[in-house]
Amino acid sequence: MDLKERLEQTTRERFGLAPDRCDDRQLYEALLIVTRRAAEERPAPAGERKLYYFSAEFLMGKLLDNNLLALGLRDQAQELLASWGRDLNAVEEQEPEPSLGNGGLGRLAACFLDSIAALGLPGDGVGLCYHYGLFRQKFVDNRQAEFPDPWIGEESWLIPTETVFPVSCGGFDLKAKLWDVAIPGAHSGVANRLHLFDVEEPAPPPEQGIVFDKTDIVHHLTSFLYPDDGDEAGRLLRVYQQYFMVSAGAQLILQELKERGYSPAELADHTVIQINDTHPSMVIPELIRLLTAQGLTMDEAIEQVSRTCAYTNHTILAEALEKWPMAFIEKVAPQLVPIIRELDRRAREVCPDPALAILDEKGLVHMAHMDIHYGFSVNGVAALHTEILKKSELKGFYGLYPDRFNNKTNGVTLRRWLEACNPALTRLIDECIGGGWRQDPGRLVGLMDFMDNDRVLSHLLTVKQSARERFCRTLREAQGIELDPNSIFDVQIKRLHEYKRQQMNALYVIQKYLEIREGRLPEHSVTVLFGAKAAPAYVMARHIIHLILCLQRLIENDPVVRPWLRVVMLENYNVTWAEQLIPAADISEQISLASKEASGTGNMKLMANGAVTLGTLDGANVEIAELVGPGNIYTFGAHSDRVLRLYDDRGGARYRSLDYYHTPRVERLVDFLLSPELLELGDARALAELWRDMKGKDWFMALLDVEEYISVKDLAVRQYGDRKSWARKMLVNIAKSGYFSSDRTIRQYNQDIWHL
Repeated sequence: MDLKERLEQTTRERFGLAPDRCDDRQLYEALLIVTRRAAEERPAPAGERKLYYFSAEFLMGKLLDNNLLALGLRDQAQELLASWGRDLNAVEEQEPEPSLGNGGLGRLAACFLDSIAALGLPGDGVGLCYHYGLFRQKFVDNRQAEFPDPWIGEESWLIPTETVFPVSCGGFDLKAKLWDVAIPGAHSGVANRLHLFDVEEPAPPPEQGIVFDKTDIVHHLTSFLYPDDGDEAGRLLRVYQQYFMVSAGAQLILQELKERGYSPAELADHTVIQINDTHPSMVIPELIRLLTAQGLTMDEAIEQVSRTCAYTNHTILAEALEKWPMAFIEKVAPQLVPIIRELDRRAREVCPDPALAILDEKGLVHMAHMDIHYGFSVNGVAALHTEILKKSELKGFYGLYPDRFNNKTNGVTLRRWLEACNPALTRLIDECIGGGWRQDPGRLVGLMDFMDNDRVLSHLLTVKQSARERFCRTLREAQGIELDPNSIFDVQIKRLHEYKRQQMNALYVIQKYLEIREGRLPEHSVTVLFGAKAAPAYVMARHIIHLILCLQRLIENDPVVRPWLRVVMLENYNVTWAEQLIPAADISEQISLASKEASGTGNMKLMANGAVTLGTLDGANVEIAELVGPGNIYTFGAHSDRVLRLYDDRGGARYRSLDYYHTPRVERLVDFLLSPELLELGDARALAELWRDMKGKDWFMALLDVEEYISVKDLAVRQYGDRKSWARKMLVNIAKSGYFSSDRTIRQYNQDIWHL
């Protein structure tokens, strides 16, 4: 492909200008158009079976750089723009980030689509075309404020199609309009699609914050990801979203099945559906309904769907194992009610245990139970997580269907999370072991041969220093905050949730603040960086953000503490921020309560970029620890078996936060929330509510682990001073990160589940 010729043609047609006369915005639009067309022109992968990956989220991040890389055009684009005196990075900054996801679930789905295409497998994503995302986060008076996050302009990655499907809801009909995003595969020469469904007449953004009429389903169904479910209207809207997605997606599957020359009775032989968490679970009864409408008996339809659908469980948290009132489904999709009741009746015949029923005595439909009874595969996403599913959370189902359970440890695409976001480190790796790791990430282990190579270790430290300096420049431009690039960058970037325990990290900050005020200085300055959004209705998570922002302000104004300790919360943390911060990170905070984090993927991205993990033995941290060895990770905290016992009322072992609060060190840290210094900066009611919760409830046991956490983090800070030893830790982590490539994960999905 002659990129120069296509760009010149596009800029003249669109702007009446030669490319070297265009500004960065015009060059971005021209590159988008050319790259989008190049991806569209690629053929779809061939195969007798096709995958449909259903997910409520696809956190794609900016796509220009990623797609140029996948199409083999990135170097050409850089050289071409440089010849016109322009910088590709500056052009890429013009791109808005697609607001199609929020956290690890959506970013994993994006990595999986990338790997499916790179491996040349026939597999498309299915989701919704949200217009305003979760929200755009701003900090006002040390609090989170939410605003719409629009991203669809005159030119975007969305490809219009002529496809429209009717979706019948209780009392009214909707039309699901299909938009596609092309997903080109690196090195494969093919491209898959992300199918996104939208309503016919989407509403404009709300005039005030993210408040909108949640009863206006026709116009607002695709406005926001995860609309506030603090009231019945919000919960109903979520059910409407889920049904709209699966009904349109199921119709698309059957249409494409027919176009491929197969009958509805051959669905399971030529199609596989991966249900990513429970949001798309209604695809099961909806497909059964559509198949019976096409002439299959109920028995035949259930048999086909049960051989077609596979379920990925991403968490044991009750809030994510969705249970919707049957009354909601009667209102949203009454046509599914008799099918769900029939599925429940049949499941009870297989196992009369009411704990495994689809419909419980309260009239709640357990989506995960439906997925397990009427799917052929159930997988967890890390070794520990899968064992907890089998032995605890889904023990009854494992006893009933042991052959369906399997583990697929998550992975991330190193094309974006190493090659694209950290070119300096990529060049060093290439110098050491060549470029074959791009196709076979397992080859990164060859870096272990350089453990005693002083030149490589020194270069590795230089790469990290440059990344910190680059991040400091970005932060200064974005938030006006000046940081010391020679400080240790201690990074916790993930959704704000009590189980991820950002509040425990805040207690560490308080401990260091008090020590420095008392004249006990650390061995090295530390910058604690947070990136997180709190769900609007999650009050305690919002309080934790408020605490962090108050601590940030407190330290910023303290000339004694400021040279030794800084706290920064990134505003509107997203993929773009992650691409800047992850290469700069020194310590990777993975401090969830053991048993609660299914896997994590930020831990993998940070590891691949040379950050050293500080974490509990939770999720994929367990596998990271096994790979890198005890000298190259910092672990602490109660193990998962103990945590599960502490949640159990039997034997009087239940966790009581007061038992841990009433120790001199912990009490001092928690009580600092009500100190005059913080109350002067913060909201007394919010800080008091957080104080009472940590002291009297602490459901995710931050006080259980906080003292050991502080001690182990102090050890990491001390050992950071031995630069050569720390560089070795970095090298080991990079070398062993190849296992966590999403290419490996997808190969395992295909080998064990999909058989594409």
